[in-house]
Amino acid sequence: MFSGSIVALVTPFNNGHVDVEKLKEFAKFHLDSQTSGIVPCGTTGEAATLDVPERKKVISTIIKAVNNRIPVIAGTGTNNTKTTIEYTKMAEELGADAALIVTPYYNKPTQQGMFLHYEAAAKNTKLPIVIYNVPGRTGVSIAPETVARLSKIKNIVAIKEASGSMEAITQIKNLCDICVLSGEDSLTLPILSLGGSGVISVAANIFPKQAALLVKCFFDGEMKKALDMHSKLFPVCKAMFIETNPIPVKTAMKMMGMLNGEVRLPLCEMQAENAAKLRAVLDGFIK
Repeated sequence: MFSGSIVALVTPFNNGHVDVEKLKEFAKFHLDSQTSGIVPCGTTGEAATLDVPERKKVISTIIKAVNNRIPVIAGTGTNNTKTTIEYTKMAEELGADAALIVTPYYNKPTQQGMFLHYEAAAKNTKLPIVIYNVPGRTGVSIAPETVARLSKIKNIVAIKEASGSMEAITQIKNLCDICVLSGEDSLTLPILSLGGSGVISVAANIFPKQAALLVKCFFDGEMKKALDMHSKLFPVCKAMFIETNPIPVKTAMKMMGMLNGEVRLPLCEMQAENAAKLRAVLDGFIK
C-alpha cells in the first residue's frame, strides 16, 4: 500500500464550493497514469480550510471513484487530538485504506506529547496510520527515536518525511523498519536510496506518469533512467514551492487546462513574476 508514487491531491473548488465532478475526473486521471495511491485532504488539498461536510465529500468521492483499485490515504490530522480521532474514525467509516496524520501544529508539543497524540489516534482506529513530519509548516519535528517508539504500535506503519533531513531518515531506518515515504518531490531519489519506499507527491498532480516512472525505474534497478527522470523533474519539483503549496501546483494546473486554479483564503493568486517563472519551467519540461 505504501510504495510508488502517491499523489497529494489538490481539492478543486468552483466559486468557493468543492467541485465533485472535477474530483472524479482527477481520480480517473490518476488511475490511468500509474499513480500508486491518492491522498485527499492533505496539505496540498487545503484540508485546513475544509469544514467537516466538505472533508467527508472529498474523501467519499475519491473512495467511490477509485473503487478499490488503488489505496486512498485520507488526511485526518489536526493539532487537536480529539478532532484528529474524530476525522480518522470518519475516514475509516467512509472506507479509506489508511490515514495520514500530521504532527500537531501551533501547539508545539514535546516528543512525549507527539507520541501520546499518535498513540491515542492509533488506539481509536483499525486503519494503518502514516505519520506526517513537515516541520516547515508545523513548527515541530518528530524525532527518529519517537518514530521508532511509535513503530512498535501495530497500526502505525509509515512516515511521510518532509523535513529535508537525510540524517533523520537514516536514523529512522537504523532504528526501526517503518516504511519511509518522501514528502518532498525533489528528494525522492535520495530518499529511495536510503531505503525509502516511494513518495507522496505534489508534482504528480501534473506529471503523474513521470513521478511514477522515477520510482519504478529505481526499484527495477534502472538507475540511469531514474537519475535522468529525477534531473528532468527537479526544476518542476522546486517550482511547486516558489510560493506556498498548493498555490504553484494549482496555478500550473490552470496553465495546463486541468483546473481553474482557485484556492481558498488565506491563500491567494500567485504573484505575476512567480507565475512567469512557473510558466517557463513548465514550458521547459514539456519541450
